[in-house]
Amino acid sequence: MRWGWSALLEKAPESSFSLTAIGWDTIITYFVIYFLGILIGQDIWQRVFTARSSRVARSAGTFAGIYCILYGVIGAVVGIAASILLPNLDDANNAFAAIAQLALPDGIRGLIIAAAMAAMMSTSSAGMLASSTLLTQDILPALRGGREIEGVRINRLCTGLVGVVSVIIAINVSDVIGALTVAYNLLVGGMLIPMLGALFWKRSTTTGAIASMLAGCTGVIVFMLKDGLLANSPIYAGLAAAMLAFLVGSLLTRPQSMASSMP
Repeated sequence: MRWGWSALLEKAPESSFSLTAIGWDTIITYFVIYFLGILIGQDIWQRVFTARSSRVARSAGTFAGIYCILYGVIGAVVGIAASILLPNLDDANNAFAAIAQLALPDGIRGLIIAAAMAAMMSTSSAGMLASSTLLTQDILPALRGGREIEGVRINRLCTGLVGVVSVIIAINVSDVIGALTVAYNLLVGGMLIPMLGALFWKRSTTTGAIASMLAGCTGVIVFMLKDGLLANSPIYAGLAAAMLAFLVGSLLTRPQSMASSMP
């Protein structure tokens, strides 16, 4: 039996090596939800803010982007190999672990699985810290009439609560791509427009931002229920609703600085 890259090219269908096999509409949608989702993700920015200097932040971001491209290519190659070597694999989400178990010796196999687990733990911990920060710095103070929450204990409790909820969701969700698509649809649909507006439009207001978040998330949810969770339409419907609500809400109200300066 032949092995190696030439054998992979020979046995894999031609569509496996096509960059546009999933269709341009899906490619553009993935770019919008994942690229822009990472661009505004708090779990990413909390890493940026811990950099020693702006130079370190720029170089780290550049290297991380290059690494992600390589990681995506390698992941695709592993998936193609799995479709050939393990055609009867029950769950495609297990392709990486199955290929590692099939093709690698014990020691290397353990290192690869450990590295994959470390990457997942790093991503999960960043997401949990971002969620607990939102709870302790935004949601709970708002429920307490603006009084800030202080103390390590409450932060630990919120982080633990987020972790428990995450585990429950992970147990009940079997499609990784589907779960990520739903999450990033809501993130980008609800947050992209108000964040960009706050940065680049001086006429933007808090009311417009809140209206944009609510309208964007509502648009995404409605079209996910209408067209399916993995459809391309929810993110565009959410962005359109968010843009309209942001413009209307901001134009009907005064910016905070203007409102506070009025007699």
